Amino acid sequence: MVGGGRSDNRSHEPVDWLTPAPLPSGFFTGDTGRSTPPRADARLLFWVPPCAVRHLPGLACCSRLTRTTVLASDPLPPSSPHSSAAHEAGLIDSPLIRSAGRDALSLALMDARNHTLHLFGQYQQALEAVNFVVPELTVLNPPLWELGHVGWFQEWWIGRNMQRARGARCEPAHARLASIEPGADRWWDSGNVPHHQRWTLDLPPVAACRAYLLDTLESTLELLEKTGEDDDALYFFRLCLFHEDMHAEALSYTAQTLGLTLDKALLQAFTPPTMALREPLLVPATVWMLGSAAAPGFVFDNELAQHEVNVPEFEIDAQPVSWAQFVEFVDDGGYDQPEFWQSEGWDWLQATASSEGRRGPRYVEQIGVASGAVMQTRFGKPMRMLGNQPAMHMSWWEADAWCRWAGRRLPAEVEWEVAAHTAARRGFRWGDVWEWTGSTFRPYPGFEPHPYADYSQPWFGTHKVLRGGSFATRARMKSPKYRNFYRPERDDIFCGFRSCAL
Repeated sequence: MVGGGRSDNRSHEPVDWLTPAPLPSGFFTGDTGRSTPPRADARLLFWVPPCAVRHLPGLACCSRLTRTTVLASDPLPPSSPHSSAAHEAGLIDSPLIRSAGRDALSLALMDARNHTLHLFGQYQQALEAVNFVVPELTVLNPPLWELGHVGWFQEWWIGRNMQRARGARCEPAHARLASIEPGADRWWDSGNVPHHQRWTLDLPPVAACRAYLLDTLESTLELLEKTGEDDDALYFFRLCLFHEDMHAEALSYTAQTLGLTLDKALLQAFTPPTMALREPLLVPATVWMLGSAAAPGFVFDNELAQHEVNVPEFEIDAQPVSWAQFVEFVDDGGYDQPEFWQSEGWDWLQATASSEGRRGPRYVEQIGVASGAVMQTRFGKPMRMLGNQPAMHMSWWEADAWCRWAGRRLPAEVEWEVAAHTAARRGFRWGDVWEWTGSTFRPYPGFEPHPYADYSQPWFGTHKVLRGGSFATRARMKSPKYRNFYRPERDDIFCGFRSCAL
């Protein structure tokens, strides 16, 4: 039982949780999550099971590694002297992880858990005194629920999944093994626990949730050590890696929504970069294979099936629309002129003005040439945004209205994909913010849902496609083929847009 006695029958070596084993140079002892909160600057909080030790250079000299907590300052650098680990470390935060083998995947799973727990440390510092109580909003989950769900998902699809070796051919509804925590399904099963109920659950305390994440990671890595190297065998390990990365980014934009203060390193990492403003790019007509091939490696179900699309010549911005460009729309009265807005977008704008008292991008305190600056609240602190930074926290309706005002349009997702693949050497810049496209999220021809059927299928026809990635997106998630999707009114995520000529 979480927070009480253990319910699993796996044996572990005894360990003193308050006196971790001595660690080699470059590593630091840290909290386990069972006693005291982690330091605010903690980068990594997990223990390393024996099956993973051989992948971490220098750790073999540690004594008593089972259930030892390791707090490392950074992921392993590609320049590590351990040759095989150096290669694997170069993969763990690269899109190439989609087709990497067990060794690199093991490191990536630990890296993801590291990142999740470091982000949650920001919540723990700010909210533990109020028992993690936050406003009930449709755009976020309770932070403690979010944390436990990450472990639950990994256990559901790996540790409890008797058909995991079948990969995408797994029957999603087959009977599962029991959880190591009897309350796990009642607390964290997103398919059966509606959003509004997540706020009233008797969730276990944070230390118990952290312990659950440690236990599920141990089980995952032990099973990974014994699995095959083929794509079917690795499918759910890769899925769970990317699922955790998605929830880590959700923790990031939830922190922005709640106005949580981040540590200096995270705040710097989560600051949008400046851009060199280039002229739009002319992309020649082509016949494009839209989507991803079925193999080799991991593919999300909504990227399948790959199919030909005739793409006429088009002109597209070399970078997302900047604050300097968006300010012109504001100064020209763009938020007050219905002719620039679709009817649904105008209704959304009026409702937002009535309920939130704003007519402008989310979190913006002042904007316009007359004010002299764009001031946007970033993680609880007003910050001056530069004119050559990407404009951010716009809904799809705002992006579409700006394009109508400018005499341009949002790119179709196939145009964005073509440009990302073919125009990079000519200055096509992406990855700073998620970018709205003009495309509604729909299945590609021949679509078949993968076992995690709730990932794509329920959202077809109601969501808009975003491409690229943001500063808070892990690099391994940033593939030109990846399709993100949100409802058009969402402006809490780290989203912007670029435009195409009509």
